[in-house]
Amino acid sequence: MCAKVTKQQPLSGVQLVTILEPTATISEQFRTIRTNIQFSQVAQKLTVIMITSAKKSEGKSTVSANLAVTWANQGQSTLLVDADLRRPTVHKTFQLSNQYGLTSLLTTDNTLDYTATMQATMVENLYVMPSGPIPPNPSELLNTSRMNQVIADLKQNFDFVIFDVPPVGVVSDAQIMGTKVDGTVLVVPQGIALKNSVVQAKAALENVHAKILGVVMNRVNSTEDKYYGGYYGSDS
Repeated sequence: MCAKVTKQQPLSGVQLVTILEPTATISEQFRTIRTNIQFSQVAQKLTVIMITSAKKSEGKSTVSANLAVTWANQGQSTLLVDADLRRPTVHKTFQLSNQYGLTSLLTTDNTLDYTATMQATMVENLYVMPSGPIPPNPSELLNTSRMNQVIADLKQNFDFVIFDVPPVGVVSDAQIMGTKVDGTVLVVPQGIALKNSVVQAKAALENVHAKILGVVMNRVNSTEDKYYGGYYGSDS
């Protein structure tokens, strides 16, 4: 099933500016963020990363979806996984069914193949794995050997995988996933995120030895663009 993205889309998902306005300044910034992430770990190939934030409604899903588009536009087979099993949005953004998804894989042991849960999008090389039905125990599902196996399978079959995970400061899901992926990007909205919340989110990730690649500062005030700012490496 392919997504049908129009100028009015999405009504309940996030804005796919990299599709709707590919030549806009914002889209170019997403491409710059992609490049910076690619070169942030020159000694190690990054295949699986996760995008999170300190609190909810800070733009992590927008960053995840638009970065996935820019990666696919490079000709790399890219999978966007909705690992926010509490407030999923990816299926809404791409107007796809959420009947089957990540939770389906995690609750059926090895009886279901990942290909049964992923869906093609209108963007060449870009596939989506929705969250699937919202489970009663998201953290427990993510913290399993089955989740490890799913990630291993995806690494073997995609050039790049992005997990959209819940905020660090709300639930433990991001800390769990931070131990399983190759790197983590923290989204911080200027003028919205509280300094203490960001510091605590960074500390929570470091406590589980998650590899923080950097920060995406979004909604930055600018004369040209008032939505997205830039990417700052973990050493900044």
